[in-house]
Amino acid sequence: MNDAVIALAGFAGWTLILALIMISFRFMNSFGGEKIPLNAFSPDGDDLPGFGRRVTRAHLNCVETLPVFAAIVVAASMSGQMHVLEATVIYVLYARLAQSIVHMVSATVPAVFIRGSLFTVQVVLMLFYVVKLFP
Repeated sequence: MNDAVIALAGFAGWTLILALIMISFRFMNSFGGEKIPLNAFSPDGDDLPGFGRRVTRAHLNCVETLPVFAAIVVAASMSGQMHVLEATVIYVLYARLAQSIVHMVSATVPAVFIRGSLFTVQVVLMLFYVVKLFP
């Protein structure tokens, strides 16, 4: 299996793992902690304390970026240009994983700077791929 497929599947799998963490946290808060009704939750996690809010935002960050990454991998595959992605594509996944983990761990200024830097790595790599895929 090539690295682009591994990175794409890993990105999708990570998004699902974050969804499960978010669902579990939401469930625990509905029936244990904050008693927030399941039918009254804020989709962006603003109604949750600390970690719940951060994991919800980390999940949404993945949901926002995954389609762009998937489109790039599909375009490279359909045009027979997977070689454009091969040398660095796994770093998109690594940067995404690290960004999400930092996001869940802390919202301090240094953590936000690290998150922003990791997001920038992903965007720059994806922009590079798009430019290289054009003839």
